[in-house]
Amino acid sequence: MYHIKYWSVVAFCLMSLPCVASSGKLLATPGVSQIEGNAGGGIVPWAQLAGYASDDEFSINGFCSRADVTDYTLDVCGAQLNLFNRVEFSYAIQQFDVPAFNAQIEQNISGVKVRLYGDIVYSELPQLSTGILHKSLDDGSIAQLVGAKSTSGTDFYLAASKLHLGAIAGYNWFWNLTTRYSEANELGLLGYGGESDSTRVLFEGSTALFLSRELAVGVEYRQKANNLNLGEQDWKDVFVAWIPNKYVSITAAYLDLGRIAGANDQTGWYFSVTGYW
Repeated sequence: MYHIKYWSVVAFCLMSLPCVASSGKLLATPGVSQIEGNAGGGIVPWAQLAGYASDDEFSINGFCSRADVTDYTLDVCGAQLNLFNRVEFSYAIQQFDVPAFNAQIEQNISGVKVRLYGDIVYSELPQLSTGILHKSLDDGSIAQLVGAKSTSGTDFYLAASKLHLGAIAGYNWFWNLTTRYSEANELGLLGYGGESDSTRVLFEGSTALFLSRELAVGVEYRQKANNLNLGEQDWKDVFVAWIPNKYVSITAAYLDLGRIAGANDQTGWYFSVTGYW
């Protein structure tokens, strides 16, 4: 778990250096960190780019997250680079514990997101971004055992996000819709493709209400494919995000991940911390 300790130190250092942080965006508008490394909610990528960089700034961010459900745990750490509020580069390492096999699955994810249009606050239409996530398993033996065709794959997605100021009883309201093309089984942790000709175009969504400038509550939904005929189910969460300043965000969520690798009722908790520089 060396990389988790490493990124914890990175996040601490980022939180300790407010004097050099990019600050061109409104508080909380970058969202938080998604479990595949890019900016978004916990399980869904959003159109926003990571960090507070404006058109003439760049920002570097580090994060660590943990999901703990009935039979599995997932640890993720990574970093993001936002160049001039136009392009986001991300990298994440996932470690997935599988007690049934007494094994741990590790996956590396490299991502690029490009803002195509707009701003979630200032443009009349939603902000629109497109992204690519390339994923690769360090050891694909479990993926091959359950019938996956490949141990690496690439997701492509298109996301639209909008923040409406004072829209609901005076509170700010946020929504995001994402369309993804993917062959991944359980994020790719169980490989890519399989015997079933499952749909490859998947839909995801998030919505949140800001109870204050610093505190948001919301829900997310992520459609999943069933390439391995193991009953893979859609994911859902209810989250609380606290963004006290432009240097740190903290997210907690209740997860309902349904059936994973034959194990039913995978519910539990998620916690994530991101530091912004």
